[in-house]
Amino acid sequence: MSDCLFCKIAAGEIPSKKIYEDDLVFAFYDIDPQAPVHYLVIPKQHIPSCAAITPENSAVVARCFEVIASTAKQLGISEFRVVSNCGKQAGQSVDHLHFHVLSGRDMTWPPG
Repeated sequence: MSDCLFCKIAAGEIPSKKIYEDDLVFAFYDIDPQAPVHYLVIPKQHIPSCAAITPENSAVVARCFEVIASTAKQLGISEFRVVSNCGKQAGQSVDHLHFHVLSGRDMTWPPG
C-alpha cells in the first residue's frame, strides 16, 4: 500500500534501525520505546490488523512469530511481552499489522 508508513519502512523508503529482514518480515526498533527493549516485527505484505488475518495470509503471521523468537534470542532476551493492537480504540496507530516486542522491565497486568 503506497501511503502506509510501515510498508514504506519495510521497502527502505523511510529509514529505520533495522534488526532483521527477510523476504516476508521486517523487524526494527520502535521510535518511541515504552521499555528498555522495544521493537516491532511486521509482515512486508500489507495486512491492516489482526482482524484481517485469513487462511491465505496466516503463514506470514507465523513467520512473524518465528522472527520474534529468533530476534529475542539474538538480543539476549529470554523474557518479553508481545502486543498487537487491533483498531483505534485498542491503540493501533498504524493500520498495518505489527507486533510490539517489549522487554527489560517488569510488565504489569492488566496493561493499559
